Amino acid sequence: MPDNSTTSGSSPLSSVGLQETEQQRKSKLHKAISASAMGNFTEWFDYGVYASTATYIGTALFPDHGTIGTLLGFAVSFILRPLGGFVWGPLGDKIGRKAVLATTILLMAGATALVAVLPTFATAGWLGAVLLIVLRMVQGFSTGGEYGGAATFMAEYSPDRQRGRYGSFLEFGTMCGFAGGTAIVLLLQVLLTEEQMQSFGWRLPFLMALPMGLIGWYLRNQIHDSPVFEEIKEKDQSQDSALKGLRQLLVEYRRPILILFGLVIALNVANYTLIAYMPTYLNGAIDMPKKDASMMLLIAQVIMAAAIPFFGALSDRTGRKPMWWVSLVGLLVLAWPMFELMTQGFVWAVIALTVLGLLYVPQLATITATFPAMFPTQVRFAGFAISYNVATAAFGGTAPLVNEAFVDATSNIMFPAFYMMGACVIGLIALPFLQETKGCSIRGTEVPGPDTNATHLAQIEEAKLAQAS
Repeated sequence: MPDNSTTSGSSPLSSVGLQETEQQRKSKLHKAISASAMGNFTEWFDYGVYASTATYIGTALFPDHGTIGTLLGFAVSFILRPLGGFVWGPLGDKIGRKAVLATTILLMAGATALVAVLPTFATAGWLGAVLLIVLRMVQGFSTGGEYGGAATFMAEYSPDRQRGRYGSFLEFGTMCGFAGGTAIVLLLQVLLTEEQMQSFGWRLPFLMALPMGLIGWYLRNQIHDSPVFEEIKEKDQSQDSALKGLRQLLVEYRRPILILFGLVIALNVANYTLIAYMPTYLNGAIDMPKKDASMMLLIAQVIMAAAIPFFGALSDRTGRKPMWWVSLVGLLVLAWPMFELMTQGFVWAVIALTVLGLLYVPQLATITATFPAMFPTQVRFAGFAISYNVATAAFGGTAPLVNEAFVDATSNIMFPAFYMMGACVIGLIALPFLQETKGCSIRGTEVPGPDTNATHLAQIEEAKLAQAS
């Protein structure tokens, strides 16, 4: 009888302990999601505002060069993103993800907010344009660590079998940030006259970045570093120095760097063409009124944002590679027809952009689940940040400028579709070399995969927890 009571008494106690542990884990995970997504929201709020106010900024700061000058300012911010990746990435692999992310969000938000107080060409000549370039470069330098760090942080916090689901919330923050920026500008366009928008209205949304950045900084200071990084740090397997980690990455992990590079070209040419360049394209190439262009983009963004968690969770069942195959092939086949459809009026343009956006979302939704899992923990932040930012600087961030320059020079308004199709071909060349990591553990110092010790140990732990519960 005593034996029976002891046994029956120990089981509920163990169950309660497991439940408390699970509750604590979920609480930490939700805090990590909020802290990571807030930084991404702030970053892309800036891009949304900048894209939607490009014509106003061009008139205020680049009167002789118009939209091209503004898009040059957009592209310049990407010049320092690779440098940011080379600095923040190895540093994050040495001192931790949290410390870097707390710093980058303040730099990013501060640089964005200062755009609101730039002097116009009429009051200070080219000083305003020069200061805009400087601020965009600071923003680019900080973003070089922000995005790679946030994605790495989220991937390392997420459960192995739900990395797609939870990781997609980082990109949900991305799209909501861009949509939020677009919505604020659209609201101001409705409330203010065109003269008021040109005079001061375009400045107001940039000021909102500062409180957003402070909120993100606070959230990030309330959480622990990722458990995956803390594990290798406790075992003294983290990098001795940032330079040593950078050297190890470039010498030992060239293959995943090249694969990621090819995928990011496809990803971000599509991203910056469909999202950042679209207001300028619709207004300039198709002669759509600014308010209609903002409204159309907002509709597409809201639909895309709603689809991101679905595709992220779906990738936990199908794998990441099938999502990318469908997306790349779909964009390659339908880019040209959909851009032709955009010329047929507002309703058809909304449908066309939404179709292209939904075809793009399977890539976007799986970034956090796919790219960090290509590198082992000790070089993961640097591997992601450097590869991603170099490719983005060379091809993604320059996409609006390249598209506008070719449309202006050739009067061929289908060029953005062709440019996106070419990028998809590069992605399709890289994709077969990507290893599927659905359900694989990303703990430890091995390159993640289905046959690693970390994955086998994680499966054993998962089985024990399932039996205990």
